[in-house]
Amino acid sequence: MRSVLLLNANYLPIRVIDLKRAVQLMWEEEVDVVEDAEGVLRSPSVTYNVPSILRLRKYRHIPYRTMVPLTNRGVLQRDNYECAYCGKKANTVDHVQPKAHGGQHKWENVVASCYKCNNKKSDKSLTWMQERYGEKWKLNYQPFVPTAQNWLSVGPNVQEAWKPYLANVNK
Repeated sequence: MRSVLLLNANYLPIRVIDLKRAVQLMWEEEVDVVEDAEGVLRSPSVTYNVPSILRLRKYRHIPYRTMVPLTNRGVLQRDNYECAYCGKKANTVDHVQPKAHGGQHKWENVVASCYKCNNKKSDKSLTWMQERYGEKWKLNYQPFVPTAQNWLSVGPNVQEAWKPYLANVNK
């Protein structure tokens, strides 16, 4: 399903919503359309252009989060959808120190990984993999905790129209 970027009244991004929620906000006249995408939505009584970016008409205070929640999507985005071991496209996450061997489920211990590397590493520690397979098994980057101040998880399919609004987010 198509995604739509939702901006606050001051044009700062809040979140990415699905098209169904976007149409609901448009119907309730809670938002203004900033930019359209290709396509038209029709009902018996109303026709809308498919939105790409919506802006709330009234400013909403978004509570400041001190920590970014640890999610698979967040890890993949933090690591730029790049496997920490081989550098190919990542589509899953891996615990560097497996939970089965005392590793914790926290940002500093979780990295993006491709299926092949994740299956090969399985529940082995990185040290064990290095001893067995050599230097091939090293982290290409160090996992870190993203800052909560400007974090917005938009996923891998960022639309071109969104980029100016996301310029200062996730840095």
